[in-house]
Amino acid sequence: MHPFSTPVRRTAGPRRRRTTAALGLCAALVSVCAGVPASAAETRADLIPPVTAPVVTAPVVTADQVMPHLTALQRIADRAGGNRAHGTRGYRDSVAYVKAALDKAGFRTALHRFTHDGTTGYNLIADWPGGDPGHIVFAGAHLDSEETGPGINDNGSGSAALLATALQVSKSGLKPNRHLRFAWWGAEEAGMVGSSAYVRDLSATERDRINVYLNVDMAGTKGNRPWLVVDDDPAAAEAFRTWFAARNLSTVGIGIGGSDHVSFGDAGIPVGGFATGIDDCTHQTCDRLENVDPVTETTSTNAFISTVWQLVARR
Repeated sequence: MHPFSTPVRRTAGPRRRRTTAALGLCAALVSVCAGVPASAAETRADLIPPVTAPVVTAPVVTADQVMPHLTALQRIADRAGGNRAHGTRGYRDSVAYVKAALDKAGFRTALHRFTHDGTTGYNLIADWPGGDPGHIVFAGAHLDSEETGPGINDNGSGSAALLATALQVSKSGLKPNRHLRFAWWGAEEAGMVGSSAYVRDLSATERDRINVYLNVDMAGTKGNRPWLVVDDDPAAAEAFRTWFAARNLSTVGIGIGGSDHVSFGDAGIPVGGFATGIDDCTHQTCDRLENVDPVTETTSTNAFISTVWQLVARR
């Protein structure tokens, strides 16, 4: 897909009521005000400290921890006829590469199967042990390319940023308050087929457990341009904007965009994420390793890591 090439707003799909914070505040008010007359409760309510995001220190990666994943995906494409599209050896080998790294790092991985154009496709799902399974922070990126090229920026770059984030979770021994799940989607280039199939297969209860889905599609585009931040879930959007602003990097808030987070947003699940935008090699044979800017890729990865750390620390 061409993620965020034209900012649009979601016009369809139900939105779930976001009651977690409200319930937490009500619980606090009950504990403080139990047995107190209404007038006294009103007086004491202003003594309750505001609910704020926890202060967390996320790890920081270098290009040496991100770019080797893109090198591996380029080699996979080269061995498979020049692409990593749905239904090809290139895509299957891409899944195997990411799965092996996650299995070694201690994730619980599973393949979610779907069918498109008569061919079996795969989403790779990875859960990090621990955290409240009733409150899930879900992060994803599509792993497939178009048939016209290796798709190293679109979206090897997002897949590599996501994998580097997951490996930092393992390396740091992260103990999240919320459960953390990652996914690498198949057949996004065919119309978000893999992520749509996954969301469709979730029960209503399983959907409701997902507090937010974060997407990264094209994380290493060359050129001096703003990061395009999905303006949907307030906490995610604020975390991304704050991180970039602290480094004097500009952002542009956009609508729902055109990548796998649409599958979640249309199901009423709050979404977030960002992209660095399309380039002249998008969906072309020249979308190779040299089409990715290592500095932009690494910056994007660290922004993603920081936001994941913040969101899973919430209770």
